Amino acid sequence: MEDGTPALRLFALLEHIARTDRLVTLTELVAETGLPKPTVHRMLQQLEGAGLLDRQGDGRRYGAGGRLRAFAEDLLSHGTHHAARHAVLRHLVDEIGETCNLTAPAGPEVVYLDRVETPEPLRFALRPGSRVPVHCSASGKLILAFLPAAQRRKILTAAPLKAFTARTRTDPDALEAELEQVRRDGFALDDEEFLPGLVCAAVPVPRRPGDDPSASRVRQCVALQAPAVRVDVERAVKLVPVLRRAAERIARIEAE
Repeated sequence: MEDGTPALRLFALLEHIARTDRLVTLTELVAETGLPKPTVHRMLQQLEGAGLLDRQGDGRRYGAGGRLRAFAEDLLSHGTHHAARHAVLRHLVDEIGETCNLTAPAGPEVVYLDRVETPEPLRFALRPGSRVPVHCSASGKLILAFLPAAQRRKILTAAPLKAFTARTRTDPDALEAELEQVRRDGFALDDEEFLPGLVCAAVPVPRRPGDDPSASRVRQCVALQAPAVRVDVERAVKLVPVLRRAAERIARIEAE
């Protein structure tokens, strides 16, 4: 890790932890950064005290804290690319006629970064900033499917999965089987599993234009949301290519 001011060194350590798809220990960070153990220990204490990191599990492992996650969500929701991403969503809604969202992971939930409503009078009222569970939402299942297996299992078994409707899958093994199909398909569905009468489909936003979205963990999703009386699951699947084109356009915006 390059030298710099104390603030920049703290930021560099945060960047390193954020890029790691697992919880990390002090010993691992010392080996990976090349910094002295007392220095890394002091930096971790500072970041934990500021709410930017949380110590989890057995008290030895660190991960992103609530303050850091909120900061990341604010950047995605209100950054310089927001207007361009919103325009892509608006065009998508004009094309398919149903509400569309841009979503991202937020711990055991999914947060709506942006949303454009359908002009139809029958719709479900959820706003940007709303959160939905990962285990019974299309975006959430897509995010879960591409997490490392151990991290995914921890989320699914940390507490009993809540049944929001009669169709919610609450058995972790049954959900794992569905997530295997999600990985093969590259998209996920919510067939009235979070709200009765609500059907959703979600696709990943590639890290970079032209990338295979299934090559890494999912950071953002483009999702449609519609009443089942207008869009059934079969119709939602047919709209997946349209969602993928919008996701590719958002990837190009982020790359710029």
